Amino acid sequence: MKLAVTSLEHIHKKGRFGNYQKQSGKKLLEISEVKNLAIIHLVQYKKSKIQPNTIKLENLELPLDNPKVTANKETRILWSAPRTWLIISSKKNIISNIKNKCDRENFAITDISHSKSIIELEGNDAKEVLKKGCPFNFNEFHKNNCLNSTYNGMSIIVDMINDKPDKFIIFSLRSFGESLYHSLTDASLEFGYVGK
Repeated sequence: MKLAVTSLEHIHKKGRFGNYQKQSGKKLLEISEVKNLAIIHLVQYKKSKIQPNTIKLENLELPLDNPKVTANKETRILWSAPRTWLIISSKKNIISNIKNKCDRENFAITDISHSKSIIELEGNDAKEVLKKGCPFNFNEFHKNNCLNSTYNGMSIIVDMINDKPDKFIIFSLRSFGESLYHSLTDASLEFGYVGK
């Protein structure tokens, strides 16, 4: 995987921002850019006779229902639509591993790593930040859930990777990365946040 300049390379700021001084003793929200992840779009063709529940990638089953995610330390598989998954991994050889398990007669495999901006949002108020721009009911959202939605009109994918404290990975198209970053950081000002 060749490393490229990310859409937030010169935008993301480190430090403390917003109402952080009035949050005595409370852990602040943390916002960071996530880099160097492989993002693979996997689609099973309609003509395929293979049962998705028979396939394991990185010892993970393909999730078969919305809003499920299967995960281990290096790889997460997000249900995206029927017969469609997003595979997120820090493993450099993930695409070759996928190609070994999913042949081109039955699956379309596309590396979309450089087409996305990835922002991590962590903290007890993370759901409140997401509620400000997304029409989804985050009170019903749990660890290892994902969704496709919008944030202030921008198309996003949200993956909840932890719940103690709440931790989300938010994906957007690269061209919306800067706007999404500013929307999320603006929504975080009232809580105070740390740019990491």
